Order: sequence, then structure tokens, then C-alpha cells
Amino acid sequence: MTSAAALEAILFVADAPVSSKRLSTVLGIPLSEVESELGALSHRLESPHRGLCLEKVAGGWRLYTRGELSGYVESFVTRGPIRKLSAAAQEVLAVIAYRQPVSRNQINDIRGVDSSSPLRTLEKTGLIEVVGRLQVPGYPVLYGTTDLLLEKLGLDSLHNLPPLSDLVPAPKVVDELAAATFVSG
Repeated sequence: MTSAAALEAILFVADAPVSSKRLSTVLGIPLSEVESELGALSHRLESPHRGLCLEKVAGGWRLYTRGELSGYVESFVTRGPIRKLSAAAQEVLAVIAYRQPVSRNQINDIRGVDSSSPLRTLEKTGLIEVVGRLQVPGYPVLYGTTDLLLEKLGLDSLHNLPPLSDLVPAPKVVDELAAATFVSG
């Protein structure tokens, strides 16, 4: 058995990303050799005849189904579409991802509506977690994202999120839209 085969087998059965350091420890080989084997495995999986790809996510490595095959896998596994997050939950998740650590009241202020239900949903799915408490009267909990979110988004860290400036219109545009919406009469 080669270290390359053992590495592939470990990644195949792993239910979460596995760090290079952990692979080095388990396989008993130097970190540099692990990195080399990961590169070779990734290259082998690039063939259009393979159904998997190797991705670095949440500080580790994981095998995934190739994107173009996801429809087949989804149909096989779920026999229907995968449940998606509601628009409210997506909004709350975005606020937490970009502003964490953040309290429920801070999220409510940003959104302008109560966020209790989406927060419960996101906690149940494991995409967010309590990361501390705000040091003000009442000590409200602070929320942050989990490694599971990074994994689901295919990101290695939150630093890989697109900048907010790419997603939000400039203040001048917002003012122009507001002025056009509220025509005096």
C-alpha cells in the first residue's frame, strides 16, 4: 500500500475536511510529502472521466462530487431537490458572515425585522453557532459562522468571501433610488 492510496482512502471516508497536518500524522509521512501527494491526487482527479474533485475548504482537504454531476447525485441521494434556506435565513447568514461576532439585536437592526426564527434554523443546520456574549447588560449571545458553512460554500476562510463593495450599491445610487421611489406630489 502506498501513501497516495492511503491518503485517497482517508479523504474518501472523511465526513469533514482533513488538514494536511492531520494527514501527515496519520500517514506517518512528512508534511511536504502530503502536500505533494495532494497535488498529484488533485491532478489525477482533473480528468473528465472522474466523478470526484479535491478541494481545500475550511482549513482542510475533502473529496467532492464534480459540480457537473451534482444533479445525478442529488437525484440518487435525496430523490428530490435539496432543501434550501429561506430568503430570511440567507439574509441573516450573510449578516453574520460579514459582521461576526454579532448579536441578535444587531442583526435585527441591520435587517429591520425580527431574526429569531432564521437564527434558530441556522443554528439547527449547524451553519452558525454561539461564539460568545456581548459585555453589556443582559449579556446577549454573539453569533458566528462555523466551518460547516465554509465547507458548504467551498471556501477555505471567510477572507475568501467577495467584498461587500461588490455586492452593495454605492451610497449615491441608494440615494438616487430612494429619491426616485418617494416622488413628492
